[in-house]
Order: sequence, then structure tokens, then C-alpha cells
Amino acid sequence: MESLVVSGGSLEREFALSYISKHPCELAIAVDSGMEFFYGQKIVPDFIVGDFDSVDPLILHSFRNIEGGKKPVILQFQPEKDETDTELAIRTAIQKGSNVIHLLGATGSRMDHMIGNLHLLGAAMSKGVDCRMVDSHNRIRIIRQGMVLKRKEQYGKYVSLLPFTSQVTGLTLKGFKYPLQNYTLQCYHSLGVSNEIVEEEAEISFCEGVLLVVEARD
Repeated sequence: MESLVVSGGSLEREFALSYISKHPCELAIAVDSGMEFFYGQKIVPDFIVGDFDSVDPLILHSFRNIEGGKKPVILQFQPEKDETDTELAIRTAIQKGSNVIHLLGATGSRMDHMIGNLHLLGAAMSKGVDCRMVDSHNRIRIIRQGMVLKRKEQYGKYVSLLPFTSQVTGLTLKGFKYPLQNYTLQCYHSLGVSNEIVEEEAEISFCEGVLLVVEARD
């Protein structure tokens, strides 16, 4: 099952609507002020999750008091908690049986939240769930095994590979402008930034470690 999670970071309306139309999901979750996107589009999410400290109270009231038709399940938490609202939403998606999660509204001006959300991709990965964080310029995933990127399906011109563990060993890249063969990619270096796909398919393989994969466009 594929799920859509909309968090309260930066979200371009036209991009979000286009992305959702191309990636229909069976489950939709609004994270705190992320419910404002659903409200504006007259969409009722399946779940609303958060402590609701950053949402317009009138919008929350509107979702609480829907008359007839579909109603969202509202999971409200105390502001003093160990998890972010986005983590609670991803946990909810996983508990409901999601194997793919599309995370929108997870980037923006708060770098601490964005970096925290990157770690949540890893939390999903550890449960066997493919969670990708997407905005109008980037598609970001965390992987612990190889993958193939098709040129016709790539998200942007650039593919950056960064180690999310102290090192990624045996890294081999085929079909890229800058290939590698059995390379050990270390933390604290920028070697893997801004590669490009030059063949119809580009293959990423490695032996050990966890890799951050960023497909980006200007």
C-alpha cells in the first residue's frame, strides 16, 4: 500500500497537486499544519496527526465537525513528546500497512526539521518501507542495498550519493558520467555530489553501509 504524508514545511500547491495525481495513494495523512493543504483542496485525509500547535484552529475545528461523508481519524498528542509530528505520522502509515510512503512538505526554512526528516527516511527503511521525501526540486531516499535508476524516470538532472553511515563500502556506479568501481565512500567528503545519468539505466551497488540518494534539479 502506498501512502501520502503531508507535513507542515514548504509546499508548492501546483507541484503537490501534480505529484499526487501522478502518484495516487490509498492512504492520506495530514501532519499538523499540513492539514491546511487538504483543507484548501477540499480533500479529507484519512488521518490527521500532531499536537496542533501550528495549525489554524478554525481548520482543525472544520475537520473535527464534518457532517456526513468521510471523516478523518484525528490523533492528537501533547506538545511535550519525544517524537516530531512527522515521525508519528510515518509510524501511523507503517502501522496501517504502508510499504511506500510519499512525504511532502518536509523541507523548508527549518533545517533542523529537514535533517530530522532525513533520519525518518532511515527509520522507515529499517522497517522495510520505501519512504521518499519529495519537493519541487528534489526526491530523496535512503537505501541499504543497490538500486537501478532509469534515465526516462529520473527526477532531475543530478544524482548525489552521500554516505549515511561512517562509510559505504564496495560502491560501484555504472551508467553514470562519473563511474566508480568497488570504492569506499567516506563521511565528511563531497565526492558523491552532482553525478549524472548518461545511459538508459544507471546502476548503484555496494556491499555495506547506508546511502542517501538525492535526485535534484535546479
